[in-house]
Amino acid sequence: MINKLDAAFSFHQTALRVRNQRQELLASNIANADTPQYKARDLDFKSAMQAALQPNTGTGTAQQPAGLLQQTNGAHLKGSAGNGLTGSSDVLFRSVLQGSVDGNTVDMDVERNAYVDNGIRYEASLTMMSGQIKKMLSAITGQ
Repeated sequence: MINKLDAAFSFHQTALRVRNQRQELLASNIANADTPQYKARDLDFKSAMQAALQPNTGTGTAQQPAGLLQQTNGAHLKGSAGNGLTGSSDVLFRSVLQGSVDGNTVDMDVERNAYVDNGIRYEASLTMMSGQIKKMLSAITGQ
């Protein structure tokens, strides 16, 4: 029974994690809007979801999972892929729409719109999960 519940919610759980990671990137962009040389970052939701749903694909080996940096010298810092959802290769730099004197690529209009859009989609995923839970509860209670 538990495995069926996990399967029923795993897609939405993964979607919420990827949306959360994107929200953090967008918030970081907004927070650094006045930081010289800061490059706005984002991720492609579709490719990040595909990577998160199929974590065993890629070029990883049994010792080195896909998305992790390889440590070639003992003195090097160990790299990680953040929270395990997407590798660092999934985080992209936003295209420059209008150059700035200080080298900052954050366009506040683009960032605000992306932030709000992502937030609405996050809420929609929560609403869908809530609907699934209500359906399951009504099936269990027989109402």
